[in-house]
Amino acid sequence: MFFVAGAKKSAAAGRGNERSRSIYQKFRDVDLLDKKQTVTARKPGEDRAIFLGLGMILSSVVMYFVLGVTILRSYAESVWTEEGVCIVLNSTVTADVNCSYSCGSECWRVSKYPCLQVYVSVNNTGRVSRLSHNEETQDTSSECFYVPRCQKDSAAMHVMIMNISERLKANQQVPCYYDPSEQQETVLLTRLYDHSVVFHTLMWPSCVFTGGALIIMMVKLTQYLSRLSEEIGKIKR
Repeated sequence: MFFVAGAKKSAAAGRGNERSRSIYQKFRDVDLLDKKQTVTARKPGEDRAIFLGLGMILSSVVMYFVLGVTILRSYAESVWTEEGVCIVLNSTVTADVNCSYSCGSECWRVSKYPCLQVYVSVNNTGRVSRLSHNEETQDTSSECFYVPRCQKDSAAMHVMIMNISERLKANQQVPCYYDPSEQQETVLLTRLYDHSVVFHTLMWPSCVFTGGALIIMMVKLTQYLSRLSEEIGKIKR
């Protein structure tokens, strides 16, 4: 009787252990399925994030190239690098200059604007130079201080030029940029591309590049931590 009772107890314990292992296996299978679903759902999101980061980096490289060909090249080639103080010696209108404006498709008409010539003394050195508004004006006209946008109303352009002349005469001293090597006799009132313009121009592509690199780094860090967590979990099991 004792052996029979012991056998029954052993059989019952075995069935209990098998039932426990079966329940544990089911929970483990569910856990593994959840992990697989999480990994499957995570991978497309990580791929999209990496593609986004690479796209941002590529866009910033293109922006760097475009800005380097345009703004940075103009800034580097400019000879008006030194800033000084110019004393206005003379500001007079010498003659009228013809210009053309668009009046429609393949239609151009002629108008006139007064040519204002301004001569200044740079830094009280006695060096007399002609003052130009900026690099674009210097390239457009080698004689006139300012070249307005050509329009039909020549009287309006005349009034604008005369106001500029009166303003220069009233200020007498104005900040200007000159060529320290004195190869370029003309001095500029303003520069199209100075240090602040170059800084703000390069800031945006730099931010885009940094953002793309950070996205890729965060995705890679997340993947590394996920693998590390899985390895730690295997060691504990």
